[in-house]
Amino acid sequence: MTNKTFDRRKFIVASGAAAGLAGFPAIVRAQSAKIKVGLMLPYTGTFAPLGVAIENGFRLALLEAGGKFAGREIEFSKVDDESDPAKSTDNVNKLVTRDKVDMLLGTVHSGVAAGMIRVTREAGTLHIIPNAGFAPATGPLCAPNIFRTSFSNWQSGFAMGTVMAKRPKVNNVVTLSWRYAAGEECVKGFKDAFLKASGKKIAKELWIPFPNVEFQALLTEIASIKPDAVFSFFAGAGAGKYLKDYAQAGLMKSVPLVGPGFLTDGVLEGMGGVAEGVETALHYGDGIETPKNKAFRLSYAKTYKLQPDVYAVAGYDSGLLYAAGLNAVKGDISKKAELIKAMEKAKIDSPRGAWTLSKAHNPIQDHYLRKVRGNENRVSEIAVKALDDDPTMVAACKMPA
Repeated sequence: MTNKTFDRRKFIVASGAAAGLAGFPAIVRAQSAKIKVGLMLPYTGTFAPLGVAIENGFRLALLEAGGKFAGREIEFSKVDDESDPAKSTDNVNKLVTRDKVDMLLGTVHSGVAAGMIRVTREAGTLHIIPNAGFAPATGPLCAPNIFRTSFSNWQSGFAMGTVMAKRPKVNNVVTLSWRYAAGEECVKGFKDAFLKASGKKIAKELWIPFPNVEFQALLTEIASIKPDAVFSFFAGAGAGKYLKDYAQAGLMKSVPLVGPGFLTDGVLEGMGGVAEGVETALHYGDGIETPKNKAFRLSYAKTYKLQPDVYAVAGYDSGLLYAAGLNAVKGDISKKAELIKAMEKAKIDSPRGAWTLSKAHNPIQDHYLRKVRGNENRVSEIAVKALDDDPTMVAACKMPA
């Protein structure tokens, strides 16, 4: 599909026609029907735990709302995206074209998200991205029906770069990350902040194809370079393997390891403390001392017998954002223009702290510096307050009126 301008008027008219606005009986039938929510998330592979946490979080928001949003029951359709960009178009069409979902929640992998957006942008299906930080989603591919409740890849990299730029003993850094959209954009964010400071340099950028987890040769190269620190983007099971290999290579004690929070989120259980002291930056941390976060963590643990992480928060906040839109239209999903407007203006009272949306529908949010202590990512300070997106992406978003 070409990157053509999204037509808000066509989107609203088409949506209204599909909802059956010809007469009052049709509206009554629509209001009594279940709202269809499609879940396109990874349920197998290295990102499977992330997909499960996102779904759990969304379902928890629904449970806390009494099992309904704005009085409407929710019917779920699920597709395993397998973190495979080659299958993204076929998979998303199962939900958009076959199941005709009213809202689509997905996904984690930025490459898969890119394929999803091409379909949902054309179809006008309401699409909430609960994880993938794929920059163009809230840049040149922004559209009224596409929202992100998580982050852009650039944001967490920029937050960590801001922290490291202030440290006088950190001047020479190596980056090592998966080479796909998320890793490249995250490293860009780190460099944008870190290299602004005088005397800072990137000694070398090292890359490994996703989802490859054979790190030994690259770790040997890092040991020979002897940088002041290493910045890395990995997530899920791959991050767990990387942390273990980094420690086994003897680098944890000699070369500080930092990264975005995905490096340590959701992987610390059963690690035997090998990641102790690793610092990361993210829009969430285990130790945020607010009533909202404490209540969320307790509720999640009781419901799922698991400790929540940033992915669970993203799923939960996706539910809160969708509920805000539905509440504004009293559950009448035929009023898409009003629903979207309400979502755009929503201020989400989140476990991560309150956040709002930019004009491009990306969260404007605080980012925290965290340090691994045992099985927790303890918040030590706010790295950057109310961080918006990469300025180049902000400028590239031409949201139609």
